[in-house]
Amino acid sequence: MRILPSISGPADVKKLSLEECEQLSSEVRQCIIDTVSHQGGHLASNLGIVDLTIALHRSFESPKDQLIFDVGHQVYAHKLLTGRQEIFKTLRSYHGMSGFPSREESEHDLFDTGHSSTSISMALGLARARDLKGDNHHVVAIVGDGALTGGECYEAMNDAGQGHTRLIVILNDNEMSISKNVGALSKYFKNLRASASWYGGKKRFKARMTRIPLVGKPLARLSENIMNMVKSVTTGGELFEALGFRYLGPFDGKNIEEMSRVFEEAKAITDMPVLIHVVTKKGYGYDLAECQPERFHGTAPFRVETGLKRGLSGSKSAAECAGEILVRLASEDDRVLAVTAAMRSGTGLSSFSQYFSNRFFDVGIAEQHAVSLCAGMARGGFRPFFAVYATFFQRAYDQMIHDVCLQNLPVCVLADHAGLVGDDGKTHHGVFVIPMCLSMPNLLVLAPRDSNEMENAIRAVLKVNSPSVIAYPKERIDPYAADVQGRSFEIGHWQILRDGSDTALLAAGRMTMHAVKAADLLEKQGIHTTVVDCCSLKPMDLYMLHDLGTSGMPLVTIEEGQLEGGMGSEIARLLNEMKLPVPKLMMGIGDHFVTHGAMSCLLEECGLMPEQIAARVLELADKENRINRAEH
Repeated sequence: MRILPSISGPADVKKLSLEECEQLSSEVRQCIIDTVSHQGGHLASNLGIVDLTIALHRSFESPKDQLIFDVGHQVYAHKLLTGRQEIFKTLRSYHGMSGFPSREESEHDLFDTGHSSTSISMALGLARARDLKGDNHHVVAIVGDGALTGGECYEAMNDAGQGHTRLIVILNDNEMSISKNVGALSKYFKNLRASASWYGGKKRFKARMTRIPLVGKPLARLSENIMNMVKSVTTGGELFEALGFRYLGPFDGKNIEEMSRVFEEAKAITDMPVLIHVVTKKGYGYDLAECQPERFHGTAPFRVETGLKRGLSGSKSAAECAGEILVRLASEDDRVLAVTAAMRSGTGLSSFSQYFSNRFFDVGIAEQHAVSLCAGMARGGFRPFFAVYATFFQRAYDQMIHDVCLQNLPVCVLADHAGLVGDDGKTHHGVFVIPMCLSMPNLLVLAPRDSNEMENAIRAVLKVNSPSVIAYPKERIDPYAADVQGRSFEIGHWQILRDGSDTALLAAGRMTMHAVKAADLLEKQGIHTTVVDCCSLKPMDLYMLHDLGTSGMPLVTIEEGQLEGGMGSEIARLLNEMKLPVPKLMMGIGDHFVTHGAMSCLLEECGLMPEQIAARVLELADKENRINRAEH
């Protein structure tokens, strides 16, 4: 008889025997595999944390006890155990269940989280709020070893340790972030994992000692203290203890009984924060994911038997396109370096790392450090390219301003996944990157319309001695439009893709293609449209903008990003300074966070599909005609 259907919440997990928990673990894993194979999602990390999640809900009383998952994509088992089995089949679909913690979905989700290394800070805040109110519940942060390559974790741990705040941090050590962990901390965790045999031997020794009549228990305590002193010297753990934490572990993350016992012990420690080191395995329970955890980190729908993606196409991503361009540039210019923050494959740098291993740097989940590192390398005479998802680039806002732009250093940020990104949702959309960057002095901002223009943009920034950001979407866009004026790509210049006399559409990035398609639809309605590719967002083409402003045509701006402070706002500001008419219509994303779902659904929700653009322009044309008739 299946157990999972009978679980409506954590209270039901507490009623299960250990044997039933083991069966539940298998059922949860199979449910995750079946669902992700059809819906896509984060597979390997969620399979690895199933047993740990069951043990958590056996020992703690969510939502009274507060559980915070870092990075957020490891919550599938948590969702299945907290009353969301019925909607789990809608994972990552439009108006369906989010692939990340969601406060809208359940009281068991404390924060909407999708970025790494933040959980300990948030947990510490909750713990201090608890203490100030005189409450007595537990606060638990579940953090991955990859997240511990991010500096915010240590800022929070240092604060918690010096304040002796009662807090439990569980280190989910699976030897992987998204790309393979790198650096000194990775080696440190390997040493800690090596001490697992030490811990097992210590348990067996203690059990034998306590059976000795009269003196057994005192001898066992004395021996344990001596062994702990030796362990701190030989196997590690002192890093966390130096930060003021009681270190426990490492423990087997597949052993529900052992974890449940350790959690009970940790709950009894009230005079200092505790770190529990749990060793898990990404992809556990599905052989293909165990062997290739990076490939199955975030995956499209796939066939369980083979692991091959359903409806697999040969189209490369924009990231792969950018990576190929960098390889070509690096073969031509010894100054070219590539940097990633634990996203070598995701940002298309796998080939670069193989061909130019001495010029490739993976800094771990540390975007702030990556930007400042690039500043140092640029100051040293090199030309670093930092490839990063636009949503994660937000984390390095200060470093980009202070360490790069203020110094006017030739660092190029390749802002991948710019605009809407589909089913990862609100924490991962790259819709803030253009407004964020337009405010930075000395910074060049480019948004190429297709793969050809992407190469032109990357080559162009290599020739200038300025910081730059090149933003492009998740999906590769093959060349689809030529410059009808024969004007080659140049920073600070726009290109006219088609001429018209009735209205002008000004767009950048993927929206340029939508503007071209909208113009085709408008042509059938007798509206002759100019389409301008505004790839160079900073500096903008002031000469062409002046010509457009004096043409008498209504101007429409279209952008796949936040309207506040974005491309349209900047165009309006410049036209206003020229004392010319500002755009009649600015299309983009309003003052809200966009949900998750298929790209077509999200673009339609935001009014950015070609048909919707054409319809808005027709409405504008009708309105302008009525005004003109009234004036005459």
